[in-house]
Amino acid sequence: MTQRFDNRVAFITGGSRGIGKGIAETFAEEGAKIAIIDINEEALQEVEAEFKEKGINILAIQANVVKAAEVEAAMEQVVKEFGSIDILVNNAGIIRDNLLFKMTDSDWDQVIDVHLKGAFNTTRAAQKYMVQQKYGRIINISSTSALGNPGQANYSAVKAGLQGLTKTLAKELGKFGITSNSVAPGFIETDMTKATAERIGVSFEDFLKGVASKIPVGRAGKPSDIANAVAFFADEKSSFVNGQVIYVAGGPTN
Repeated sequence: MTQRFDNRVAFITGGSRGIGKGIAETFAEEGAKIAIIDINEEALQEVEAEFKEKGINILAIQANVVKAAEVEAAMEQVVKEFGSIDILVNNAGIIRDNLLFKMTDSDWDQVIDVHLKGAFNTTRAAQKYMVQQKYGRIINISSTSALGNPGQANYSAVKAGLQGLTKTLAKELGKFGITSNSVAPGFIETDMTKATAERIGVSFEDFLKGVASKIPVGRAGKPSDIANAVAFFADEKSSFVNGQVIYVAGGPTN
């Protein structure tokens, strides 16, 4: 049976855990060849072994999205192995939360670099292949924090920035058969949100209950919830959907 991502190659940054891993799993289930990059070598080895055990065709490459040369080398390796890069998901991210008066230069710079410079590096490298083949899907992972969130001046700024990047790419690259869209998750159960619970000193279970009570659908999100939205944007049939941001948050965001 033909699957919607047969013969497509998906390149996912920060793909070894959480949302990135969930996106990789969804694409793999629907026939795509999977390439992930991450800075965490141990997590990469774990996800590579797990995927290969399931018979999933995966390339797991250690690379830092902040370093353009590493990104370009990884893309070259993927194209050599799989033949193309059809779908790019800019998911790599970190948090360095703090109220503005406590936020250090390092807190600001690291978050800006990983999210924005990282997305710039990967997109610039991938578009070269996409323009040549006259086809591509770029999906940037934003956040509801783009609308503003106390303690996240850095994170909110980059997630809003990714939406601006998305809309600009849509206008620049649309004529080459390349669409650019963004998924903005609400609260999702990941290692990153577990770290937030630890930082504020509550159990993750209690943290989830508190979060769920404020979400209209009555639960926190899962990585698969985000992966489903990403897959919609990545679908060949979604070629007239371009420059859009979809909030996947269990309810309205205002």
